This record gives sequence, C-alpha cells and structure tokens, in this order.
Amino acid sequence: MHPTLPDTDFADIFRLAPIGMCVSRHRIIVACNEALAEMFGYLPQELCGQSFQILYPSADEFERTGARITPILNTKGSYSDERIMKRASQELFWCHVSGRALHRADPHAEGIWTFEDLSARRPVSAELTPREREIAALIVEGKTSKLIARQIDLSPRTVEMHRAKLMKKFSASTSSELVHKLLGITR
Repeated sequence: MHPTLPDTDFADIFRLAPIGMCVSRHRIIVACNEALAEMFGYLPQELCGQSFQILYPSADEFERTGARITPILNTKGSYSDERIMKRASQELFWCHVSGRALHRADPHAEGIWTFEDLSARRPVSAELTPREREIAALIVEGKTSKLIARQIDLSPRTVEMHRAKLMKKFSASTSSELVHKLLGITR
C-alpha cells in the first residue's frame, strides 16, 4: 500500500510537472500537461483528442514506431527510446520518450507517457529521410546493423546502406564518430 500525501492535488501535480506527460487511449492523447504542450508548441487543449501522429515527422514513422513498440509493451509493460519528433512549427528535435501500458494484453488501449526535449544537447543537424531517422535512433541505442535489420524488417545490407548515407551526411569516418555526432557530442 502506498502512503498518500496529505492535501495533494494530483491533477495539479500532473498539470505542472516539469517534464512533458500525457495519458493516451489507442494512441490518442486524452490528457496532457503544460510542459508537453509547450515542448511541442501547442496549447494543451489543442493536443487533447489528437492522435500521437501529430507529434511525428511523418505518418509512416508514427505507424512503424507503433508497430515496433507493441511487442515490447506486451512483454515488459513499458517502453523507452530516443527519437526525432516534430513541433507545431515543423521543427524536428530529439526527444526521450518513456511509456507504460496500463493493460499489457492491449498495450495501446491506455498508457502513460513522458517526453523530454533533448534538443539543447542534441540538435538535429542534417536533413534525414524518415527511414534514416529511424535507423539513426537505433544506432544511438548501440544496435548493430543485424539487430536493426531484424527489428525493422529490412535486410542487413539495406541497413548498412542507410548507415553509410548517415555517415556521409554527418561527415563521420567511423561508426563511433557517427554515434557521437548523432548525440551532439563534440570531441
């Protein structure tokens, strides 16, 4: 049993939390706090009732991410990653996303999600295709081309082709240098 805090208004805690938070049902935002709305450049009432798709650079990335996280939510009940998201202004930015399914058997039925803006320490510095953004996020997680290929249902050779394009776009001569540049780390 968890102790309750005396005279605590949990609605105010949610609304004023310093990190972006929302509650979702079937990938629709049903409630969000001020920090989330501000991070993405909306008013809270503009986001409530909207599909999470509004926060993604493309409809394809929204669909692929949903499909990728479903088995993880089914197994673990929670999910976390860093990905490129889109503000109302169309600016792309790196964001750390964590969520918990309230019903493991149907992970998108209801969930609690947090969003942390990473743009101050990791700017999006090159024009990337949706697939390159997806692969860049998985490279940052330290995944090999074989693991990435298995996870997103591509051939390892195709992943290597995208990795080579990323290395060229970021002027990286090694995989390590590419990760550092994706993370915004200067040496």
